[in-house]
Amino acid sequence: MTSVTSPLAGRAIGLAAVPDPVFSGAMVGPGTAIDPAREPSEAVSPVDGVVVSLHPHAYVVVDAEGHGVLTHLGIDTVQLNGEGFELLVAKGDTVTRGQAMVKWNPAAVEAAGKSPVCPVVALEATADALSGVREADEVKAGDVLFHWA
Repeated sequence: MTSVTSPLAGRAIGLAAVPDPVFSGAMVGPGTAIDPAREPSEAVSPVDGVVVSLHPHAYVVVDAEGHGVLTHLGIDTVQLNGEGFELLVAKGDTVTRGQAMVKWNPAAVEAAGKSPVCPVVALEATADALSGVREADEVKAGDVLFHWA
């Protein structure tokens, strides 16, 4: 079983509350979302694994069991063309849970007219593969968001 931890401090709000139908409808996969604290921060890896996809606004880490976890920093943030995001790792890097991945500022994302809400998604999973999904409480970076069987 994989424990997926929060990449950010903020409030767990659940995917249904994400202001994007692709995420709120769990079309990418099940999981939860974080409404982050509005201060500059480092988004961290939610699992130990390998960075298989990396963009300034999003990254996927695949763990030893083959579970791919997507962290998406904000909604429609691809339209910011990387402005306000600083990559701290490279695609192909082996990372550990809690390792800093991207520096960003959720308040700046919001000021640019985008939602800073961050989906954390279990790729290619079914909802029944997840347990203990947090959807309505404060979390710190590193707190368990859900377990993936």
